Amino acid sequence: MHVPDGFIDAPISAATGVVAAAAVAVSLRGARRELDERTAPLAGLVAAFIFAVQMLNFPVAAGTSGHLLGGALAAILVGPYTGVLCVSVVLLMQGILFADGGLTALGVNITDMAVVTTVVAYAVFRGLVKVLPRGRGAITAASFVAAVLSVPAAAVAFTLIYAVGGTTDVSIGKVATAMIGVHVLIGIGEATITALTVGAVVAVRPDLVYGARGLRQKLKLRVGGELVDVPDTAPVAAARSHRKVWITGLVASLVLAGFVSFYASASPDGLEKVAADQGIDAKTEQHASADSPLADYGVKDVEDARLSGGLAGVIGVGVTVVAGTGVFWAVRRRRTADVSPASTSGV
Repeated sequence: MHVPDGFIDAPISAATGVVAAAAVAVSLRGARRELDERTAPLAGLVAAFIFAVQMLNFPVAAGTSGHLLGGALAAILVGPYTGVLCVSVVLLMQGILFADGGLTALGVNITDMAVVTTVVAYAVFRGLVKVLPRGRGAITAASFVAAVLSVPAAAVAFTLIYAVGGTTDVSIGKVATAMIGVHVLIGIGEATITALTVGAVVAVRPDLVYGARGLRQKLKLRVGGELVDVPDTAPVAAARSHRKVWITGLVASLVLAGFVSFYASASPDGLEKVAADQGIDAKTEQHASADSPLADYGVKDVEDARLSGGLAGVIGVGVTVVAGTGVFWAVRRRRTADVSPASTSGV
């Protein structure tokens, strides 16, 4: 759903840029409360994982594909404020390095794909968690529903933005029907990826999942032929380092972006298809980074398509994890400084 330059006029692009900047500023402050020594590196990994999975377009209808937006996944794994920042980092890397999503439309994309999806998904997730039985199954089920709803919510948000700032004269009713219809289908794919990922992490390290805080996984020991719970005083979390989760996630991201992405659907995604069918793309402008060595997710001058795309994916994952981890460690350090003894003693 990356909006290119030319879809939205300059005044509304500027206005959404202000909204996006404000949302990022609020998220930077909110992320200080969400991040700790365990989740700060995990947040950078989540950004890289979202980048990788967004390269895996999956077919949803004849001639149409979809891809992960990532707001629901990020919000549930690392928190809503940090989630907004994760998706924003991904969008920034994609726009600058890969010519994916317009630079003048960056505010539109952050507002739509980072803010709307994260806010809607986390609100739905928290509401469901409060009424469902507390357990790993409930976390996974709530993740699925939250992700399903977040994608058509983003489609509605885009339609509203286009209604006030679109550069072509098209029927908004037809645009809304087409956008919501196809993105409901994409939402099912989004939900499947989100639920599987959240479920996998909750199964092994529930303490690393922001949305599962308060859920405790009991460690079992066999005593006299029967499995019994280890007392709560046992250092379960300390016994299982988060490094294994981080390394596993990074390897998975590299494999997905560097190898599996070659087999992704080549069909246009939901927004591209609707734009072509409805005439929204009539005034699309060339991307400012169209001459980037990594434009269109390929390495310039590398002739082999598989190798070119794979290298671009690996580079993208590497750059995103470094940029994301740097941002989140800086936020974490700022929080530490804010609560230092000097700041709390009134000195």
